[in-house]
Amino acid sequence: MQRADLAGAAIALFAFIAAGSVHAGEATPHTPDSTAAATEPVPWLFGDWDGARTRLKDRGIDFQFGYTGEFAYNPTGGVVSKGAYADQFTAGVTFDLDRLFEVPDARFQVTFTERNGTNLSDSAELGTLQQVQEVFGRGQTARLTDFWFEQSYANGLLDWKVGRMPFGEDFASFSCDFQNLTFCGANPGNLVGNYIFNWPISQWATRAKINVNGFGYFQAGVYDVNQKYLGLEDAVLPVFFSDSTGALIPVEVAWLPTFGNGALPGSYKVGAWYDTSEADDVAEDINGDPLVLTGLPASQHRGRYGGYLNFQQQVSNSISLFLNVVVADKRTSTTDRQIAAGIIYTGLFKQRPLDDIGFALGTTHVNSRLSDAEDPLDSEYAFELYYTYRPRTGLLFRPNVQYIHRPGGTSQNDDVLALGLKASANF
Repeated sequence: MQRADLAGAAIALFAFIAAGSVHAGEATPHTPDSTAAATEPVPWLFGDWDGARTRLKDRGIDFQFGYTGEFAYNPTGGVVSKGAYADQFTAGVTFDLDRLFEVPDARFQVTFTERNGTNLSDSAELGTLQQVQEVFGRGQTARLTDFWFEQSYANGLLDWKVGRMPFGEDFASFSCDFQNLTFCGANPGNLVGNYIFNWPISQWATRAKINVNGFGYFQAGVYDVNQKYLGLEDAVLPVFFSDSTGALIPVEVAWLPTFGNGALPGSYKVGAWYDTSEADDVAEDINGDPLVLTGLPASQHRGRYGGYLNFQQQVSNSISLFLNVVVADKRTSTTDRQIAAGIIYTGLFKQRPLDDIGFALGTTHVNSRLSDAEDPLDSEYAFELYYTYRPRTGLLFRPNVQYIHRPGGTSQNDDVLALGLKASANF
């Protein structure tokens, strides 16, 4: 079956399920069996397997199955107008080791992902710094994304995690509601993705967190730095790769306040990282002259570093705001800062209280050391507006409009208008 046929089949399946749920009526939550009907609706699109899934979870085995598909079309911008579809399948299981084997406050997580499809930013040659389909990338293949053990101690004061895990699961963690990568996931991985790897890439790592009641937490981690995690060999196995270049050491402190008598939660995270690896200078050769002119080997630096903040605040029952900022050192980073902000409004229509609308704007800046008089580089500006339609529990459709000004940080690329559709299912 061709890739286009697979995309069409997936969209058709979503449409069929959505049509069935609309026919059933919006006022009544979908309840696949009588057991669920008596309590809360189950969060899974295909139901509770006649209660078996809930019974397994109660005993310590919690399955996760998901699908995300993203379509994008550019009526303007790039060298050609065309459509592209990319998707991701996810399958995972959480083992509650306390319930299964009486290991107190412990769990083990295994997650596999598979990505497929094409990327409009490449196929239409949009020239963007950030992709218009965030779900694309890191090799269109199956991968081991989670393989870790976590345990809490001293009544939750200390939490320790070790294994194969993505950087953005614990540090600079942020949602992926938007389709443009500027507004999705851990922003350090968006800015310096050549050595900080976001989902679905996992690295051998460990993380320790101290939870402070009434405040938030402090955490630090150590991640193995190795380009082989990006490869296709042994991608689904928890192997230890040779020839690591160093260790990535992130730290993060978070204030987690609640306002409005607990109804308005907030999250204010500040973090930094240091990578001990040796890295090339982005602009100078071994003699301190411009690389683009001499062609000599790049000057070397020991260590790469940066910092970030992620602010999120619920300001009313309907409105939440976010601000993400990340900066990286100018010696080794092609892009050295990214700023993104947005607003999400839930329940715009009374008859659809769970639907939401989101708007975000952001900028990614090209390191000024890469600019020259003939081709000045500056910032790329991205804007996105989406609406989320939730026809039933476990399923959503999110049409969106994106506009990218100065793609690639240069006026030589035409501005891009991209029309998108994101579909997500929790099976």
